[in-house]
Amino acid sequence: MEQSGGGGEVDGRGGRRRHHFFLVHGLCHGAWCWYKVATALRRAGHRATALDMAASGAHPARVDEVRTFEEYSSPLLDALAALPPGERVVLVGHSQGGFSAALAAERFPERLAAVVFLTASMPPVGRPMAATTEEYLSFVGAEFFLDSRELEQTNPDIPGNPVIFGPNFMAQKLYQLSPPEDLTLALSLIRPANRFTGDALVRDAGLLTEKKYGSTRRVFVLVEDDRGIPAEFQRRMVAHSPGVQTVDLAGADHMAMISSPAKLTNLLVRIADKAQQP
Repeated sequence: MEQSGGGGEVDGRGGRRRHHFFLVHGLCHGAWCWYKVATALRRAGHRATALDMAASGAHPARVDEVRTFEEYSSPLLDALAALPPGERVVLVGHSQGGFSAALAAERFPERLAAVVFLTASMPPVGRPMAATTEEYLSFVGAEFFLDSRELEQTNPDIPGNPVIFGPNFMAQKLYQLSPPEDLTLALSLIRPANRFTGDALVRDAGLLTEKKYGSTRRVFVLVEDDRGIPAEFQRRMVAHSPGVQTVDLAGADHMAMISSPAKLTNLLVRIADKAQQP
């Protein structure tokens, strides 16, 4: 194999580019939710690394042991730090995972060929990430989350309370177009999670800079039928970040990697191909 100028690989016969994707899950979920897309990417000859954030998925930490957003995002930050010199990946953040992707882009812009926000929380440069969450919660209203629950915070060092999604909320707002067996699987695998809206890093207006985060190639995948982050709010986030490319994904729900894995896989490869062009 030989390296292309953009960080992807081409085979020795000048064949198609092969990319490395880092896949980041959203709130209460884990790397498991990427199982269809990760498999499809690998089958197509690409590398796919689906990551569990701390206290998520199969990660061994408990939710009350992860005190900060930095600690929560450390599996992603550590994986980027460990990349071989010169390797650049396509980072895909879904839903709340957009915040971890944004932090990673600020810390390691040189290691990212592109940052893809899949109907994700996308904070703008120069504003605290917490502001995006607060605007979203105000936009959807308190009754939006149906039977989701706020749990007791057992660690006084963590501001706010962990949350866990309810079955009705997941069925109606997140998985309404997904196969029912995937909803059943998800209900058995989700874990409580903190939003970290009171975390000092998340509230730092100077965290995300134009020089680093703002310099990365950012693509927002707008999912029109998403009921978890309504399309109107998705467009609002894009409007707050001039220069971000927007692409549409039709026929998917909030869990686009589960409801429309083939379309999403093809879209991610197209984004990666464009990002890796000399």
